[in-house]
Amino acid sequence: MAVDPHTPVIVGVGQFTERLEGADYRGMSAVELATEAARAALADTGADVATVASTIDVIAGTRQFEISGRTPAPLGKSDNYPRSVARRIGADPARAVLEVIGGQSPQHLITEFAGEIAAGKADVVLVMGSENTSSLRYFDGRADKPDHAETVEGQLEDRGYGYDGIFDEYTVRHGLIGAPVQYGLLENARRARLGMSVPDYRRAMAELFAPMSKVAAKNPYSSAPLERSIDELATVTDKNRMICDPYPRYLVARDQVNMGAAALLMSVDAARKLGVPEDKWVYLRGHADMKEQKLLDRADIGASPASVLAVREALRVAGIGLDDVASFDLYSCFPFPVFNICDGVDLAVDDPRGLTMTGGLPFFGGPGNNYSLHGIAEAVSQMREAPGKFALIGANGGIASKYSVGIYSTAPANWAADRSPELNAQIAEMPAVEVVEQATGPAAIETYTVRYDWTPNTGIIIGRLENGGGRFLATTTDAELMALLRDGEPLGARIVVTATDEGNRAVLA
Repeated sequence: MAVDPHTPVIVGVGQFTERLEGADYRGMSAVELATEAARAALADTGADVATVASTIDVIAGTRQFEISGRTPAPLGKSDNYPRSVARRIGADPARAVLEVIGGQSPQHLITEFAGEIAAGKADVVLVMGSENTSSLRYFDGRADKPDHAETVEGQLEDRGYGYDGIFDEYTVRHGLIGAPVQYGLLENARRARLGMSVPDYRRAMAELFAPMSKVAAKNPYSSAPLERSIDELATVTDKNRMICDPYPRYLVARDQVNMGAAALLMSVDAARKLGVPEDKWVYLRGHADMKEQKLLDRADIGASPASVLAVREALRVAGIGLDDVASFDLYSCFPFPVFNICDGVDLAVDDPRGLTMTGGLPFFGGPGNNYSLHGIAEAVSQMREAPGKFALIGANGGIASKYSVGIYSTAPANWAADRSPELNAQIAEMPAVEVVEQATGPAAIETYTVRYDWTPNTGIIIGRLENGGGRFLATTTDAELMALLRDGEPLGARIVVTATDEGNRAVLA
């Protein structure tokens, strides 16, 4: 099929992993990690690396953890992360972009700049990112800290942190700090809807993730290439300690990693001119970017319909059905985002196609906001080996707040727009639950989690007032209620909540 010369194609992908146990470990910076991945992506094109690098007119970076907040980077940082990488690979792009936070950001950037290429607004775009959490922890408290600070002149489109709609003063005051506690609430809300017991649900999570560890064990880029059994994942031990209910440690994203990934996009016309072989070309056949309601507004905290809608819209744009997808990589920071997609599109959790191409965030590694760029790199590589087949990437951000989907194939097709703006408007107009920020009176537990990382252990509760049904957040260290939260079945239990100057506090009724 002859396609429009402006049609975007991915022509190069690269990944890099530095393991703590490696003999050559040196605690690389975020810039160095992304640079290694970018060099690999350039080499992967099969064209002249220096020539291709010189044609890059846009470089877009995901935001690593050390620059995702207002606290200083412990080892120093570049003041222009994308241009630091560009300088190292011999590129001088007209435009540099630093994206907002969220695991959706790699796929969102690929979709955005594929559209820019299709519209004739760009020709060659490098999307890259990295996470250097391993370096930050390795050098914490040591005297021989490296200096990763850089000053780079040049334009930068810094899009900010992008926290809006993910958390606010009310949620922070009630302990919703960090992903495990946030997703624990979603996970237990889903368990409530399904009517599952605590042991049965924990085993279901382990059954979902154990096959992913098999994939990770064979992936040369994995941070933890070790296969784990269902029983290993489900059994709480000293090593597999509880992090935040309902999660033992092996069921959460492995965040202590040094990893980088990159993807190079260009128009078909540019690919031809630069001599990129056609067997390197992979098309973004389907795509969608959706935003969910705020956590406390959702009718069902145990579901994210916007994420499901993103998958359905991407399939529609690609002109295929779910049965036509050969490979999946569903964002797996915790079981909930995977379960949610499986629930919503009727995809079996034990589908023989598998639900990850990398090995999943707990086993392959969870490089912050950049994980799905590794999934995209795997999709591109695997689709080149299976011409005409389709791979689906599901990229999740926030508290199931943002979801970006990409469908990849070597099968050519002209660029097609999606209906994300229209569909996002529909999500925004969905009925919202009334939230009572200062809650007092008898109530029932809607969902909950326990922070085992706090002393004393603290329960975080989303509840409903008996009078009026308003939803609220509360915390508790009450001995009787904590015993129920840790060892019993608290869903639906009656409590009494009291508003204080420090937030809502709950006790067992």
